[in-house]
Amino acid sequence: MASFDFRKALLNGLVIPAHPLAVDSGRRLDERHQRALSRYYIAAGAGGLAVGVHTTQFAIRSPRFALLEPVLALAKEEMDRAPQPLVRIGGICGETRQAVSEADLLQQLGYHAGLLSLAALQTATEDRLIEHARATAEVIPLIGFYLQPAVGGRVLSYSFWRRFVEIESVVAIKIAAFNRYQTLDVIRAVAESGRDDIALYTGNDDNIVADLITSWRFGQRRLQFVGGLLGHWSVWTQRAVELLQRCQQSPASAELLTLGVEVTDCNAAFFDAANQFRGCIAGLHEVLRRQGLMQGIWCLEDTEQLSPGQMAEIDRVCRAYPHLNDDEFVASHIEEWLK
Repeated sequence: MASFDFRKALLNGLVIPAHPLAVDSGRRLDERHQRALSRYYIAAGAGGLAVGVHTTQFAIRSPRFALLEPVLALAKEEMDRAPQPLVRIGGICGETRQAVSEADLLQQLGYHAGLLSLAALQTATEDRLIEHARATAEVIPLIGFYLQPAVGGRVLSYSFWRRFVEIESVVAIKIAAFNRYQTLDVIRAVAESGRDDIALYTGNDDNIVADLITSWRFGQRRLQFVGGLLGHWSVWTQRAVELLQRCQQSPASAELLTLGVEVTDCNAAFFDAANQFRGCIAGLHEVLRRQGLMQGIWCLEDTEQLSPGQMAEIDRVCRAYPHLNDDEFVASHIEEWLK
């Protein structure tokens, strides 16, 4: 790990799945399938893993479950065994004391950076948000996170992002605003900062391909999303790796834009867009369950489940877009991943 330049790797562009949490019917950690998921992502060609993030379920931090450290440690062990180095990203949540504590845990476990959620500071002033970010950045390099309000995030202004990117140890930003205007705010802030060492990662699961093939121009500065840190890429990951390579190597085309719409249609079903994303985690679990990578779609909180009609939507997109799944790849390796 000592010789691995994770910042360079981030800037080169990677597929980084947001790692789900496998639990059994008693809502206890299913270590066998949790390890299998990590092995799947590594074998599929992911360049990093993001653990302890929204897709991993924020409830892992609850004293009732106390799963944050065990889940981070399991992923660390699997990344240690990987044939290639991976960028190791851990989620950071809560008020400043909690965030600094979680950053310290990530640092101790050898994670490279923390994905900083500001969801717990819904009413904090901009000054307070920047103070919070700076305190956390003293412990571990940061990845900024624009999480859409529909799943617990808050609106963050251009002014906030312009100040945020002045923090030296910010290495990347995941933009998951699901909003073109707010996405522009972040990219313009990076452009006008003059920094060329902050990697832009799409988290806009509703607009993945368009984000990746668009050149964003502000005066003389041109910026590009170099990769994705996505809940959507926690399923059908081998195809996601192929998609990123295609977006990086091929010019924008009508065919790519059409493919992007197909990906968005799948995401609408998996993420339960019709019901304000209430079933987004359970939807991803259902795709993984069908492949044998999970035993069921259980989540830590019993309120996290599929919405009425969501299963039928998942059935529909699976039939409509067979070229987007990696079922054959998973079927050929699932036994070794589950050992």
